Amino acid sequence: MNTIIESESKSASNRIYNHRVNMNTGNYDVTYHKLEFTLDPSVASISGVVTTHFVAKENMSEVTFDLTDNMIVSQVLQDSNALTFVQNTDDELVITLSQNLNQDETGIIEITYSGNPVSSGFGSFAQTTHNGDPIIWTLSEPYGAKGWWPCKQDLNDKIENIDVYITTPQFNSQNEEYIAVSNGVEQSQIVNGSNKTTHYKHQFPIPAYLVAIAATNYEVYSHTVTNNGNPFEIINYVYPENLTSAQASTPVTVSIMELFSNKFEEYPYASEKYAHAQFGWGGGMEHTTVSFMGSFGRNLIAHELAHQWFGDKITCGSWKDIWLNEGFATYLSGLVIEEFDGEPSFKNWKQGRVSSITSQPDGAVYLSDSDTTSVSRIFSSRLSYNKGAMVLHMLRKKVGDANFYQGMQDYLSDTNLAFNYAKTPDYKAKMEAVSGQNLTEFFNDWVYNQGYPSYTINSNWINTNQLQIQVNQTQSHNSVSYFEVPIPLRIVGTNGETLDIVLDNTFQGETFIENVNFEINYILFDPEVDIISKNNNVTLSTQPYQIEPNLLIYPNPTFNAFNIKKPEALIIDTIQIFDTLGKLILETTYQEIINVETLSSGVHFVKFSTNQGVFHKRLLKD
Repeated sequence: MNTIIESESKSASNRIYNHRVNMNTGNYDVTYHKLEFTLDPSVASISGVVTTHFVAKENMSEVTFDLTDNMIVSQVLQDSNALTFVQNTDDELVITLSQNLNQDETGIIEITYSGNPVSSGFGSFAQTTHNGDPIIWTLSEPYGAKGWWPCKQDLNDKIENIDVYITTPQFNSQNEEYIAVSNGVEQSQIVNGSNKTTHYKHQFPIPAYLVAIAATNYEVYSHTVTNNGNPFEIINYVYPENLTSAQASTPVTVSIMELFSNKFEEYPYASEKYAHAQFGWGGGMEHTTVSFMGSFGRNLIAHELAHQWFGDKITCGSWKDIWLNEGFATYLSGLVIEEFDGEPSFKNWKQGRVSSITSQPDGAVYLSDSDTTSVSRIFSSRLSYNKGAMVLHMLRKKVGDANFYQGMQDYLSDTNLAFNYAKTPDYKAKMEAVSGQNLTEFFNDWVYNQGYPSYTINSNWINTNQLQIQVNQTQSHNSVSYFEVPIPLRIVGTNGETLDIVLDNTFQGETFIENVNFEINYILFDPEVDIISKNNNVTLSTQPYQIEPNLLIYPNPTFNAFNIKKPEALIIDTIQIFDTLGKLILETTYQEIINVETLSSGVHFVKFSTNQGVFHKRLLKD
């Protein structure tokens, strides 16, 4: 997991400091890019021609692209006519149109540029070596696309389709053929003298940060997946020195692809491909249809493949909502463990997430505005990845498996979200619709606010087969007054009997009554690690119900009221009466006579909150 986060966060280091949402690119929608790149994997530079089709969202006299100021634009054309332009220190390329565009009209701009992206220190374009062989690869999340090509990189527009042409030398110095990789389906390889141009076509909407290229002396091999009866290829582009180990590791991708397709929906890009392309960091990056991989462990394969649904098909609509990408992909890698390795391994995986989350008392899944200026916060392993994943798991437990998976499918299939952007309220609405539950409190506690609960569970025998359980909670952060979440307990008998119960706890001091038909040895809190919590304590009293002997209620049994007799020093704050299911049916402040005429006949439990603690009485209503 750490290598995944390391790669995804390192990709953005040193470049977030000067990012801001560029309001000057908000007046048009990109519909198409023709990206023509020329590069040599042994040389740290790129030249290109980027042709952009866009639709004006308002009347326009100029158009602005994001491009770092060390990329040198030599020419801009519109209908073969040269346009005037300026590059400014805000990493903008501002182009004056030859004539105004009216709203809903289409413009086509061709930009010719070149430069050395590495010199900017952005890290989004890398020229390095593996085993002495040169390689160039890109990694643009979150703000790096503008470091190597003129684009619109905010999370408010997806390019409807792209053509990518990568021209490289045909061979390296060892006479090994260069293989170029990008998004979509390879259309052709055309040799022109000592150079070769590889053409890829990608016909799905894609944000700028997921456009990627790589080129080196790859070895190429494939696995075939049958997707609803339609076979397509999983293509692997790997370093020659790693071919044998990669061939042993990548076949599991087929099983993971089948698992995700069965639980959610078919692979979104089955009409094109899925690919792995090896690159120079230990983690991975989920470029649409082709994940760049530092290695080929099962966890990394699962995480990056999961992103094709959650992150690529549906992309977080702001970096505040990054958990919709990273928390989801992290949880899906956990589902692989649950499915392939079994519950004990899945429990260990969950415990690892919880230990990370609770290593600090604060931190929310959802980011603040200031958080988005910090790469380490956007890609926080503790919050965006681990807490995001465990919040999904708790939501699954809250709404049930059938509703959870149906809600995930509904989210993916929503025509307003599919191949578009989503924010946290969009996902919440889907899960509320499918479950019929109001999840506002859950999302406020676990997504928008901070910290985690610690529980004290006190239990007492009421009679020979009924156990009273009282729940109390403290919070690690004051942004949450009370964490509402179903609490799993496992009651274990002296002869090995077990009873699993779930307490739907919503308030402090809530009391539950459970039927237990065996002698209890001990009680386990959250035995399968389904809750984010820490420092929990469970007590089982060996005494049959702790009652203050000088606190009396009479008559008992009673028909319509009972009296309270107490020592003068005992001050009663509140009196609560519960039925045998633990439901609160009456609450009042202290009075000497309590009217219970409206109570149903049978056993009830009276709870006294006092200056000397909490005491209980058993009341029989005739």
